[in-house]
Amino acid sequence: MLITPRPDPAPSSAHDRVYRGLRTRIMHGELPPGHALTLRGLAAEYDVSMTPAREAIRRLSAEGALTVSSSGRVTTPELGNERIEELAALRALIEVELASRALPRAHIALIDRLQSINGHIAEMTARHDAVGYIRRNLEFHRTLYLRAQAPAMLAMAETVWLQLGPTMRALYGRLQRKDPPHYHRLIIAALKAGDEPGLRLAVRSDVTQGLKMLLA
Repeated sequence: MLITPRPDPAPSSAHDRVYRGLRTRIMHGELPPGHALTLRGLAAEYDVSMTPAREAIRRLSAEGALTVSSSGRVTTPELGNERIEELAALRALIEVELASRALPRAHIALIDRLQSINGHIAEMTARHDAVGYIRRNLEFHRTLYLRAQAPAMLAMAETVWLQLGPTMRALYGRLQRKDPPHYHRLIIAALKAGDEPGLRLAVRSDVTQGLKMLLA
């Protein structure tokens, strides 16, 4: 009986696997600012050829998640003050609008879900788990913004999160958090009360206050 060998994964699926895996790691702060990556290392880590690894790097570089030097060196971005200020301003603009659009659809199940996620954030804080904290924090925001039913706007917000991922890791170390974010409780309270001005203020404060600490 002849056994037909299993074909290798299609190049597109291999590229997508590397892209999504690396994208998630960058967004969640698993890689610090200035962390160097190599094609050979990525190909070995994800068990793919060099081509899917190269395509994933090209795509993430286009999204601002990686920096490629003139010599071809690939690193996670090290953001200066102007860039941090710009991305913080984008978060304030986009996420406040998303939260405002989500408010009319903020049913009790959503609020319960946000409270549950906030409980997990408290656990990550107690464990001093930076990556877990960032992952759960973004889950909190994404869960709320999905109710806005504005996919293009949410995609823009996620691109900003992606560019800020390594910086958020550095911020976590600077903050040395002992408690979950104060503004999350204010966001939940505003959702319960149907308080749009309060919600907009809480979201704007939550997404900008921490980043200001990184500005020298």
